[in-house]
Amino acid sequence: MSDKPSRNEDEYFAKQEAELLKAQKAEAEKAKDLEERKSHFMKCPKCGADLVVEEFHGLEVDRCPECNGIWFDAGEAEQVIKDEPEGMLASTIGALVRGLGGGKTKSAE
Repeated sequence: MSDKPSRNEDEYFAKQEAELLKAQKAEAEKAKDLEERKSHFMKCPKCGADLVVEEFHGLEVDRCPECNGIWFDAGEAEQVIKDEPEGMLASTIGALVRGLGGGKTKSAE
């Protein structure tokens, strides 16, 4: 009996190795995507600064201390609209910006 593997054995192990490498590559890609996603957590989508959580009329909103952007989580903007009388949305948003220390305006260029 020879110690040399047959052609079928070579093909079998080559296929097994290819499947293993494919699975490892997929897992590494998944881990990389998760790490990339985590790197954006609580970062301002506009300027990249760390967001701070502030309370405003019972809602927790995320505000950027650098550019003063205000970011709502799912359902929060609807809650602001729902809690205010009809026609008051503009004043609510204005009060929200003033109440969180925003108030900075960008001059027209």
